[in-house]
Amino acid sequence: MIIATTDIIPNKEITEILGIARGSTVRARNIGRDIFAGLKNIIGGEIEEYTQLQAESREQAMQRMTIDAQKLGADAIINMRLSTSMVMQGASEILAYGTAVKLK
Repeated sequence: MIIATTDIIPNKEITEILGIARGSTVRARNIGRDIFAGLKNIIGGEIEEYTQLQAESREQAMQRMTIDAQKLGADAIINMRLSTSMVMQGASEILAYGTAVKLK
């Protein structure tokens, strides 16, 4: 599956727009990560635990988007975007979405 943030794919012709492909995940912090993050907040620096949590969340949302596009019969996803929102204190949703298309 080709995934692009652009509205075209070089050397490929889009023959059909199939609709919006989307995938999301909601992740919550945990007490173990919060303790280490609190210590990092005091001394400064990157909070690797949260960086890893966000990276895993993005990958899961993109995988789910890809599965959704495959169900639509897509060859590619164009104009892919990521969005995040807080759904409750300590929990965020990561949403991946884009336009599922057929290629020639």
